[in-house]
Amino acid sequence: MASQRDVKNKIASVKNIQKITRAMEMVAAARLRRAEQRIEALRPYADAIGRMTRQAANAAGAEAERLPLLREHDSQTNVGLLLVTGDRGLAGGFNSQIIRAGVRLSAELSDTGLRSSWYATGRRGVSSLAFRGNELSGSYTGFADRPAYADARTIADDIVQAYVDGHIDRVEMIYNAYVSPLTQHVTRQTLLPLTQQALSGDQTDSGTGQEGPVGAVRGSVEYEPDPEKILRRLVPDYIEISIYRALVESAAGFFGAQMTAMRSASENAGEIITDYTLQMNRARQAEITQEIMEVVAGAEGLS
Repeated sequence: MASQRDVKNKIASVKNIQKITRAMEMVAAARLRRAEQRIEALRPYADAIGRMTRQAANAAGAEAERLPLLREHDSQTNVGLLLVTGDRGLAGGFNSQIIRAGVRLSAELSDTGLRSSWYATGRRGVSSLAFRGNELSGSYTGFADRPAYADARTIADDIVQAYVDGHIDRVEMIYNAYVSPLTQHVTRQTLLPLTQQALSGDQTDSGTGQEGPVGAVRGSVEYEPDPEKILRRLVPDYIEISIYRALVESAAGFFGAQMTAMRSASENAGEIITDYTLQMNRARQAEITQEIMEVVAGAEGLS
């Protein structure tokens, strides 16, 4: 049995860890609230951009297919995979589930004869993919906790350029959609080419996970200049806002996952402290019993 001093040292160590996990939980909770406010402010704007893009595409009709970002390549050989992860860990399976989903999708594409070009945001995703031996076509780190729109624009520019140049024939984005501090859904979204299903609004809403038409067209709209020119300007914005929305929702999901993980760690530390306290009491009782037996033995020896 461990000595009373050893158990005390263990209790002190666990208490120090518990203080850290509680502090991290409080910090994550504060950052989560700010991230939730950003999501609440962003979602109406993102939905409006999507609605305007769909309306312009419907108005442009067949002319919309002439836009490079709306036109599917004649043949597909290379698919870009954009994984949105965090810069830090200690958030349960938040990052690992995105990596697993990306690797699983890459394996499915490989079975059909398609190659994968990897793009990743967040140090966890970049390091994990590099550790697995995957060469990254684009890596973006340092802003996962508080992404800016400029970060999304940088990612979008690289992906759009690769698609227009023919280096990739499709782009799939995988990220954690924020639902609540306890729930983040792994969401897959086709960024390029923009399909007719996406433009019609009949696709899964990345924010809620619910299916159905979003922002149906109401009334008639007159365009000046013509719808094709407006669509040519709106489509890149649609790609950028889609990536930015994924970054913001992923940031909120990370803080929610970290808050939950740190709360669980604090509770586990409390249970360990209770177990060690019982062990220390047993050790103290054993030492007292041993001392009494030695006193009794000494008294009997003198009598």
